[in-house]
Amino acid sequence: MKMYGAEVSYFSGKLRAYLDWKGLEYTEIPASRDVYIHKILPNIGWLVIPVIERQDGTFMQDTTEIIRRLEIEYPDRPVLPAGAVQAIASMILELYADEWLVLPAMHYRWNYNRTFAIEEFGALSAPGLDPEEQRRIGERIAEPFAGALPALGITGSTIEAIEGSYLALLRDLERHFSVHNYVLGRAPSLGDFGLFGPFYAHLYRDPESGALLRDKAPAVVRWIERMRGSSDRGQFMSGADTIPTTLLPVLKRAVAEHLPVLFDTVDQVARFARKATDRDLPRTIGFHRFQIGDAIGQRAVFPYVQWMLQHVVDRIQSVPAEERPSVLAFLDQIDAGAMAELRFTTRVRRKDFQLVLDN
Repeated sequence: MKMYGAEVSYFSGKLRAYLDWKGLEYTEIPASRDVYIHKILPNIGWLVIPVIERQDGTFMQDTTEIIRRLEIEYPDRPVLPAGAVQAIASMILELYADEWLVLPAMHYRWNYNRTFAIEEFGALSAPGLDPEEQRRIGERIAEPFAGALPALGITGSTIEAIEGSYLALLRDLERHFSVHNYVLGRAPSLGDFGLFGPFYAHLYRDPESGALLRDKAPAVVRWIERMRGSSDRGQFMSGADTIPTTLLPVLKRAVAEHLPVLFDTVDQVARFARKATDRDLPRTIGFHRFQIGDAIGQRAVFPYVQWMLQHVVDRIQSVPAEERPSVLAFLDQIDAGAMAELRFTTRVRRKDFQLVLDN
């Protein structure tokens, strides 16, 4: 298979680490302008990476969907633990990493590492041009990314809180990775691959945030470097219900910061659906309030996060009766008990690489 991606890309890092861990054969092709025009746009319908092209000529897009499909086809060395508690913990971390850690990742990139990112984008898009022309191209490419900060909730009124939250997360992860190689023990799980996306592509590679990371969290850096070429053959924590105590503060932080936004997104999607005249969902559907630390901000409502949340909630609500007490106890432990009671009056699904209303 071929993977169209980039070192500078958040989700390319997540997928690349997964493919390497699984030992799957693939060739990574940098997503230059020609790749976008001749491969991605005609087959996916919009400009996005990473994208997988399979040997039969079919395409896959979206890291969560790709990983789920490949796990079925290649069940050896599974990345989702068999036990419900560990699986749910890993899925919560993937959701948090994919959809909430975009706040520090995008903040540090575009407010501290802008020049580096522009040069990276320019060299990726037009590798045959001279550095000055690459920089001009990089500036054009970077403009919509940097311009998206307010829609993500990254503004002057929230930046201090975003940095404070990130530094607190680093302290929690530093304690965890000082005693554990991975999220759930001695083998990477879905939660590791999710976290790797923002940490590798933005917070480790970008120079200013990379220097901060090396100074504040050397054990996190060692985890990143393990993930880059992991061939470990270890196991998840013994006992299907075992969660490292050092991981609990990370999970509690994820729930405290992200769950209110997730639940409000579900409400907003339901309201949108009642007025919708067709099934297609736009990338955003207005704005809502959010809180991080002591700061209150506004950010766009992203229906895609409901699609991610549905996977977690469906897993919680489908556990066998004998596992349910331990799952509920775990959710209460991380202040996420409401996830077990959530019901979707409107569901969403992916169709032809787009998000649509399901009912």
